[in-house]
Amino acid sequence: MPVIVLEARDFSSPLFIVRTLEVLSCCTVFSLVASMSEDLNPSNFSTFRVFCMFTWCFFFVVTLFIHLLNTIQFHNLIRISWKNLTMTVAVMGALMSFSSSAVFPWMVMDHQKVSARAVAAAVISGLTTLAYASEFFVLRCQADEQKGYMGSTPGLLKILQLWGGVQMIPLVVFILRLSSGLHHWQLWLSCTSYGVCVLMSLVTLVVILGDFAGRCLLPFDKFLACFSLIGVLLYMTATVICLTKILQLNGQKNSQTDLVIMETVVSSVTLLAYTVDLAFAIKLLCDRSHM
Repeated sequence: MPVIVLEARDFSSPLFIVRTLEVLSCCTVFSLVASMSEDLNPSNFSTFRVFCMFTWCFFFVVTLFIHLLNTIQFHNLIRISWKNLTMTVAVMGALMSFSSSAVFPWMVMDHQKVSARAVAAAVISGLTTLAYASEFFVLRCQADEQKGYMGSTPGLLKILQLWGGVQMIPLVVFILRLSSGLHHWQLWLSCTSYGVCVLMSLVTLVVILGDFAGRCLLPFDKFLACFSLIGVLLYMTATVICLTKILQLNGQKNSQTDLVIMETVVSSVTLLAYTVDLAFAIKLLCDRSHM
């Protein structure tokens, strides 16, 4: 297949503009943060700084890759579901950028000496979130056959599930450092639940992006329903453990309290996503059984 470069009018399309803004804003924000180590909180929050930097750098590379492939129309030659990939990156980029925009000013910045570069980085991170959200709305307005599975409600719920699992990585790592007052079985049970759910989300994403649904040993709808049920059970367990941690803190106000509350909120949101996704999966199975 010949390589076709976009026409001049395509460079002014909404999709081209928002992806350009995403690349520029990601590049700007991680460059600012990398250059101001002396302005950041030096005490306990290096894990969250790494999380924020990884988010901006990762989505800069992925978005630039998608932008270049779409510009030269080379994406037709790769064996990936392009419509599902672009929707996944747009939604996940918006969610992850939103997380970084909240975590960076709250935990990473040194509020004793806030510099202009730190404020600029926080603002540009928020603009990055808006850029990815704008790409999602542009893709969402396309025809149903162009949005793919990830543009449907069950697909968006699966992206939300993956986001929730990824958020738990820096939280669990940091809480493990401060776990002197908590039972270790609670921590390891939570870690196991989050790890299994992240693995299931990644497997589902690979199957969808690679168009491997027809090659699964089980029918794909039963495959997804099974994963959703396991996710509900595991996150239900993790949420109960999070509530137990809050009770064990006995109203004490410290850095660990904020982290446990954050873990409880993210765990509850992810549990809700798995529950709604399970309801969609059961409805789909029931509809097909009556056909």
